Amino acid sequence: MDQTFQGKTAVVLASSQGLGKAIAAKLAAGGANVMLASRNSSKLEEVKQELERENQGRVDYTACDITNLEDIKAVVHNTVEKFGAIHILINNAGGPPAGSFEDMSDEQWQQAFELNLLSYIRSIREALPHLKKQGGKIINIASSSIKEPISGLILSNTFRTGIVGLSKTLAEEFARYGILVNTVAPGRIATDRLKYLDKINAEKQGISMEQLDEQIKKRIPLGRYGQPEEFANVVAFLASDANTYMTGSSFLVDGGMIRSI
Repeated sequence: MDQTFQGKTAVVLASSQGLGKAIAAKLAAGGANVMLASRNSSKLEEVKQELERENQGRVDYTACDITNLEDIKAVVHNTVEKFGAIHILINNAGGPPAGSFEDMSDEQWQQAFELNLLSYIRSIREALPHLKKQGGKIINIASSSIKEPISGLILSNTFRTGIVGLSKTLAEEFARYGILVNTVAPGRIATDRLKYLDKINAEKQGISMEQLDEQIKKRIPLGRYGQPEEFANVVAFLASDANTYMTGSSFLVDGGMIRSI
């Protein structure tokens, strides 16, 4: 199974930490040239140096607020200028604030839309002319809430499912260009975002983080949280030349936690 990425260039959004960083590391390990992007330049510099020490591919970065169209344009422009092409686009974004419907203002709804859906639309639009030249892969990172809404995450539940509709539609529209589009949804993967949500949940229930951790692991058939590297393995397969016929699909990486079919 070929998961080498020699000669390929990937853009990975929100890649200074967590899932995005793990995906970037996996692609660079396979030889891809990787353009990192996030708002934090100092973290990006650290990740760039780390990945270039440990992996085969060349790595660069562009500071980018993915809710800003001009920043997204800069990421795409810099990638093509530096590496000559784009073969893989990994759309990723931090999660919006936790809360219920009655907690959220119009401003928060708008911000979540721009962060978790419009940013994906914009990056795809900007990268598309380059992907069309030789075909490629678009992978949109979502959440397990695409299959089972998560209590207290009304914003995420709403816009993550929008990603699925976008991906499914684009898979049909872009098939003629040889572009495959898929969605990958993490369950309980050990990231800083998960710690943030667990802290809120534990405080709401009046229990310790340890107690909450024990409760949740009982709901996961594999009995543990996933690691970012395990999630990145799935994304890497979908981005690789080994994937030639899977498009328009959504994949859960959740240790069997989601019960829906």
